[in-house]
Amino acid sequence: MRPPITGTAGDVPFTALPPAHGGPAPLIVTWHMMDPPRSDAAFAAALPMTDVPAWRVHLGMPLCGARMVNGTTDAIVDLARQDPLMSFLHPFVEQAVDEFPAALTALRAQLTTDDGPIGILGASLGAAVALRVLTGTDTPVRAAAIVNGAIRMRSVVDLFPGYSYDTHSAAAADSLDFTTNTDTITAPLLIITGALDHPAFQADAHHLATTLGDRAELHTIPDLAHPLADEPGIDPAPQLPQAHEVDTHLTTWFRHHLA
Repeated sequence: MRPPITGTAGDVPFTALPPAHGGPAPLIVTWHMMDPPRSDAAFAAALPMTDVPAWRVHLGMPLCGARMVNGTTDAIVDLARQDPLMSFLHPFVEQAVDEFPAALTALRAQLTTDDGPIGILGASLGAAVALRVLTGTDTPVRAAAIVNGAIRMRSVVDLFPGYSYDTHSAAAADSLDFTTNTDTITAPLLIITGALDHPAFQADAHHLATTLGDRAELHTIPDLAHPLADEPGIDPAPQLPQAHEVDTHLTTWFRHHLA
């Protein structure tokens, strides 16, 4: 196994896992969770997809990993306390999507990737980024996958009791509801949900899979709650058994669709 490569692409920190063979290879881009694993390096360790003959490039979300303020996630907690949707969830997704085109161009310049359509993967809030890239950009995507995904932003906001919507915040939440307008999801989508994840997240996963029909594949992982790693989830850590099962499904999926 070749060692990870770390760096920045368009000012976005990344951890890249090279394919085992030399020469140009397909590219898979991922966005991590805000729960453990909550950095690009930790996400790479949790879901390495070692047997996929592709570059697996894990991008850092805003204020995470190398972009943490004072080496902690306290700044994210402060934003969530101000307004979980309008100060934290929505702007984080929008920033990650906005900075992706420049990051993708920089990655292709730095790494020996091919120039074909890419694979994308997101977990939790990172899944909202992946789904936004899939549905709201012109990035050619060959296959996508989400794990314990923030498929419907109102389900995420419900984890913050007592949140009160106004016209602006309601529109922001609805713009990140991927159970609607599913005609824009044309690439095959793997949906993985944990049997112990938040009930609303599980329901959203099943709803999306049912709506997409043969464009989607759904797997439920027994004993998997929302996180994919233990706390604190910032540095790389040994892969948990549940994450290994997720990794196996992802490996099979991307080996098939990126071959």
